[in-house]
Amino acid sequence: MKNPKRIHTPITRDICEGLNAGDMVLLSGSIITGRDTAHKRLSMLIAEGKDLPVKLDGETIFYAAPTPPQPGRIIGSIGPTTSYRMDEYAPDLMRAGLIGMIGKGKRSAEVRTAIIKYKAVYFGAMGGIAALMAGCIKKADIIAYEDLGPESIMRLEIKDFPLIVINDTRGEDLYENAVSRYNMVP
Repeated sequence: MKNPKRIHTPITRDICEGLNAGDMVLLSGSIITGRDTAHKRLSMLIAEGKDLPVKLDGETIFYAAPTPPQPGRIIGSIGPTTSYRMDEYAPDLMRAGLIGMIGKGKRSAEVRTAIIKYKAVYFGAMGGIAALMAGCIKKADIIAYEDLGPESIMRLEIKDFPLIVINDTRGEDLYENAVSRYNMVP
């Protein structure tokens, strides 16, 4: 990774405003994981005005579910899940304080609008290197929805997690920029 920005969680709105689509990032600190069912449960609690099992204010979520760890390992392979599966719930979670999202693939117009409104950021993680990404995880603990198994919400301590900014606070989209730049058909 050439000249990445080193960022430590919690990510602030000011940090988000300093990021641009296409920036390479090495993220360290604490993040959470969550996928479809966990997002649906959180969104339902938000709609009902109930307390969440995890505080989302200033949080970064990785759309992922790890494989079981091998003996002596902290976590199994862990790679990004396709993000559009969380798009229905992402604006609710950003309204509740979520500031960073990590996954793969494009986001809906509604999510991109919410990213601008809430001064959040969407990072792309590289697919196909799940075993390598697991090496960036220094600690992993289930913090909510244990009944979901690998799709439970986990707290991960990470170091130099390689990411790229896909959607920034100004509405820039790395995928759309690439299509325009190279006259590719979307």
